[in-house]
Amino acid sequence: MIKFKVVIAGQKDVGKTSLLRRYATGKFDTSTLSTIGVDFETKKIMVDDVEILLNLWDFAGEKKFRTLFPSYVSGASGALILYDITSKDSLYDLESWMKVIDNVDNPPRTRILIEHKIDLEDQREVSTKEAKKFHKKYNFKGDILGASAKTGENVENVFVTLGTEILKNSLRKCPNCGKHYPLELKFCQYCGTKTY
Repeated sequence: MIKFKVVIAGQKDVGKTSLLRRYATGKFDTSTLSTIGVDFETKKIMVDDVEILLNLWDFAGEKKFRTLFPSYVSGASGALILYDITSKDSLYDLESWMKVIDNVDNPPRTRILIEHKIDLEDQREVSTKEAKKFHKKYNFKGDILGASAKTGENVENVFVTLGTEILKNSLRKCPNCGKHYPLELKFCQYCGTKTY
């Protein structure tokens, strides 16, 4: 099993904890309280016959807790960045999160932008054009993924896409032994085959 550290970031009330809980437990709780500091979940997934354990770090969106963020984001393999489609502020607030991510040593190679609360499409404030501009500016992987913790729509896909992208961006498969090892190594750590 391969373990990956993932950080989940975004403004207070965008639904980070609800998304994570829906994914981990399959349930949505309307009385979810705001995260204080950092919350943590683990989840196993299969990607291309590879078992992956995602260590998911959920950060409080309030500014007073953001001083904790840099120490956790360094060395993470992936980052899920969320905004709420009903709040323009939640998209603009992501600028400060991205500045932190871009300025740490060893930032995550895989970043995925999530537009959350897609069940509230009739209250949408964030246009697709605005979101795409932000997506391009910060070089996110793949497309912007929509999800709803409330209905469960696309939640599983968010995390499978995350695992797939991390595997692709962080590891290579050894042609000799078939095991995955870090891209930065010049030799397979399992059988010693040289990287080409």
